[in-house]
Amino acid sequence: MGKILLIDDDEGLIHFLKRFFERKGHVVTACGDGLTAIDILGRLSADLILLDYKLPQMNGLDTLTEIKKMDAKTPVILMTAYGTTDLAIEAMKRGAYDYLIKPFDRKELSRISADALLVSHQMKEMVLLPFPEGAPEGQDRGGLRIIGASRQMQEIYKRIGQIAESDVSVLITGESGTGKELAARAIYHHSRRQANPFIAINCAAIPETLFESELFGHERGAFTGADRISIGKIERCDNGTLFLDEIGEMPLAMQTKLLRVLQEGEIERLGGNRTIRVNARIIAATNKNLEAETAAGRFRNDLYWRLKVITIDMPPLRRRIEDIPALVDYFLTRFSEEYQRPVWRLSDAALSKLSAYDWPGNVRELENCIRRAVILSAGGVITENNLTIPGGQSAISHQALSCEDWMGRLKQQLEIILPEILRLSSGDTHAHVIDMTETILIEKAVELCGGNQVQAARMLGVSRNTLRDRLKKKPENAALEASDNGMADDWP
Repeated sequence: MGKILLIDDDEGLIHFLKRFFERKGHVVTACGDGLTAIDILGRLSADLILLDYKLPQMNGLDTLTEIKKMDAKTPVILMTAYGTTDLAIEAMKRGAYDYLIKPFDRKELSRISADALLVSHQMKEMVLLPFPEGAPEGQDRGGLRIIGASRQMQEIYKRIGQIAESDVSVLITGESGTGKELAARAIYHHSRRQANPFIAINCAAIPETLFESELFGHERGAFTGADRISIGKIERCDNGTLFLDEIGEMPLAMQTKLLRVLQEGEIERLGGNRTIRVNARIIAATNKNLEAETAAGRFRNDLYWRLKVITIDMPPLRRRIEDIPALVDYFLTRFSEEYQRPVWRLSDAALSKLSAYDWPGNVRELENCIRRAVILSAGGVITENNLTIPGGQSAISHQALSCEDWMGRLKQQLEIILPEILRLSSGDTHAHVIDMTETILIEKAVELCGGNQVQAARMLGVSRNTLRDRLKKKPENAALEASDNGMADDWP
């Protein structure tokens, strides 16, 4: 739902537009001239403004100029019965998001307004990095947040802080669902361009036949059905930030044109012969290995290196499981408020279940899991039975994780169970925990090595004599101690 301001002195058109947008769930305010509109915007905020060109006292272009001085981030769509090239160009120069020619085509009105509302939301909903220690309690904590205190995430925060205010191109890599768009929006919100447009394009969602028109726009008559000038996303993003998600899906022909944008800051609309200067910062993201795509001839080598001035690699959730409790708390708070559900914590068993899962969909999958649990939970505590996680994937595959990953998982599990053990402590907890851990570790190593103590000792990084001494501590391990598969006793 958005807040829309209509500015037109045609009462019939205002009536139509109010019904059109209110049926879509938007809140609509209307007025008949530019001066009144400026007064309204001094008191109320808007997510989208539809502005007529021909107005009493002050025309639409002059009203647009005043609106942009007050609120640079709210998209303004200019409405006119005079669809001339000069008017369209002048409207874009003064900061209009797009223009519509009267009488409206309903599909065109719906498409352009929906796009503009999305852009408005992405520009205004801040993506914040974690506050540094000692930040004032009163500091605004609204908006979305990138969550995580793991070493990998700390490095990402540092990198975003280093590059946000520069105008260099950035390539964000990582699996689907790791938060690549959030990182891109955080860069934008902390940059010098934060008052200018931010436009995101999913390259995988645009049919190849429409790609050039979508990015670069087209002139009237460029193809059948092109009855007006269309301003492309790159031109709309002048002085702003353009986020190209899944850039590995961009057709090769478009890659050549994008390279010109990066090198020369120039575009040409489809069907046009005039060079248009643009100043847009490019942030790209991909879940593909672009080096492999380049080697296979599916991605231009020169574009790859142009994009790869700065690289940020978003880690999969399985490599930062220590961040799961903080992510869960964040999503619980957010969805409890959104759905007005009295959910305030997870049971220990539920948290253990979340920490044991490999999350192939990464943070996005965890977000959806918590959203479902909040909606379906009957009380203030979410139990493991409220969590919808595929049972067959509850254990992380050995191939998917490095030794570092496993140590992180072990640390997470210990942090969950050790506080309870310490609460039940009888004074000799340290010795019992150390002995039990060492015993289980040795037993499993010998078991995995088929009873071969030499191989088990090598796996553990201890001498065979040390291994035998530990096995002798418990009578039930005598059989394991005796089983050495005939290996020599003098192996160090």
